Amino acid sequence: MTRFLLRRLLLAVPTLLGVSAVVYATVALIPGDPVAALLGPGAPAEARERLADRLGTGRPLPARYASWLWHTAHGDLGTSISAQRPVGELLLPALGQTLILAGTAFLLVVTGGVLLGALGAVRPHGATGRLSGALSTLAVSAPQYSVALLLLAVFAIRLRWLPAGGTHDVFGSGGTLDLLRHLVLPATAAALVPLGLTARVFRTALASTLASDLADGLRARGLSRTAILRHCAHNASPALLTIGGLQLAYLLEGVVFVETLFAWPGIGRLLYDALTARDLPLVQGGVLVVAVAFVGVNILVDAAHALVDPRVRSTA
Repeated sequence: MTRFLLRRLLLAVPTLLGVSAVVYATVALIPGDPVAALLGPGAPAEARERLADRLGTGRPLPARYASWLWHTAHGDLGTSISAQRPVGELLLPALGQTLILAGTAFLLVVTGGVLLGALGAVRPHGATGRLSGALSTLAVSAPQYSVALLLLAVFAIRLRWLPAGGTHDVFGSGGTLDLLRHLVLPATAAALVPLGLTARVFRTALASTLASDLADGLRARGLSRTAILRHCAHNASPALLTIGGLQLAYLLEGVVFVETLFAWPGIGRLLYDALTARDLPLVQGGVLVVAVAFVGVNILVDAAHALVDPRVRSTA
């Protein structure tokens, strides 16, 4: 197991280097003059030159990337141009808020996906199986942005049951309950599509296991339906781990619209504001942090898969 994890970590190094190069080049090659966008067309020449030297726009792109990579490797992601603060100080609180939102949404994804998938696999041709299939298809097909707007219109504006955005009420006392109230709508909007995909994958895997020789052998031994379902669910868990890991990675990088619409102060909203302000150091640092989180989630999923299924370790 240790060798397996070491190999995964070593493979992650060139992946992160490639991602960092693509991210830096993509952000640096965005059309337009960042100096003019930040200072305006009527800025004095001296101010333009100072900002250009600070951004390094006059140097070749490979030299700028090498300097940025060297500082990043030493924990220095640069200074935000718009906020005049270190990029790391801005990213860490935002990343924490994104992890709270993504973790809550992932809990909904796993719980709802397993429940819908199990209902569909146990009685595929019954009313519950058809209902499970219809709900999972609806969840996958519903556009995330439209669902978020619908949730806002119904539960926040019309019924006024839940807050429309933010993490705490302005004049409230705060606390966990207040945070949970603010989490309901954005977490539901973010979890809908991953929940449908997880339910469909787990339903297929569990149904295949229930129809296998393993389930027939368990029935021949006289085990109860609950015990058979438990054993079959364990054998279907690698598929759940795989799709669950992919959906968690999707949630970490795909909540930009949700965070922006619900005014959630996460890394997605921070990147959106940074792109609007053409704050290149903040954009580059934020995308790199998201990429590192994505790779880290995949390594954790591989490790969990190897723990559940020893054949993964033997073939790795």
